[in-house]
Amino acid sequence: MQKLKKEDINQEVFDLYDDYAHNKIDRKEFIKRLSLYAVGAITLPALLSFISPNYEDSIVVKLDDPKLKNETISYESPKGGKVIKGQLSILNDTTEKLPGVIVVHENRGLNPYIKDVGRRTALEGFIALAPDALSPMGGYPGNDDKGREMQRKRDQTEMLEDFIAGYNYLKNHKDCNGKVAVVGFCFGGWISNMMAVRIPELAAAVPYYGRQPKKEDAAKIKAPLLLQYAGLDKRVNAGWPDFETVLKANNIEHEAHFYPEVNHGFHNNTTPRYDEESADLSWERTIAFFNKHLKG
Repeated sequence: MQKLKKEDINQEVFDLYDDYAHNKIDRKEFIKRLSLYAVGAITLPALLSFISPNYEDSIVVKLDDPKLKNETISYESPKGGKVIKGQLSILNDTTEKLPGVIVVHENRGLNPYIKDVGRRTALEGFIALAPDALSPMGGYPGNDDKGREMQRKRDQTEMLEDFIAGYNYLKNHKDCNGKVAVVGFCFGGWISNMMAVRIPELAAAVPYYGRQPKKEDAAKIKAPLLLQYAGLDKRVNAGWPDFETVLKANNIEHEAHFYPEVNHGFHNNTTPRYDEESADLSWERTIAFFNKHLKG
């Protein structure tokens, strides 16, 4: 199959994928519109393969990394007695209690990329918990398309409560020192913002390209925020001016970074929306922010 490069692809293809990934169009319509860009040597199968996530070749920290202990844990959902499962990662050689970080997935469940981010976080000296909001439905199904379909069937408010319960689980874990922050991506960015709204004692929040809270909710935030936005992400960025106004008016500690000429999802190294320079810089900032607020 033809090997495509990012520079071969029209920006409209990335915008189209964003609409599909965020349930604005169904798969049939996505394929129909995508086929319009299959011209000349660029075939539709090549486009589909290029735009889809590649988990097999993209893992940064493997599950069997000898420096880490990774396990699947369970805790009760506050809604209906359901059980939420998640990946808990911690350094093997730690001799003291560590600050914690909740790692929140996108709108498709706990896929290999987010599990990897959890392990990357743990390597930086945090105890990391990456819950799976799809647990009550059997968990991430191994396929992002099906994962999105499953997650659409869950109520967002209930999922928020499940992640808040994850915060409480981690805060009270025997290896945690009680300081807990959150980082989340896309849907997880919204969850991160809303956890900052709902949890006054949250140590810090780092939403990546996350939808902003309503004005009346944003005013309740106590946690310091590090907000990571993609320069080309018009959909999410449209909510920033009103959010910024509330943050400033209420003297809420925050810093926002807009990474120029990159797409929504730029941190996700499994898709062509990934931008290595921006992803690396944003992650350096994230870890420095966590070190300041959880270890400083």
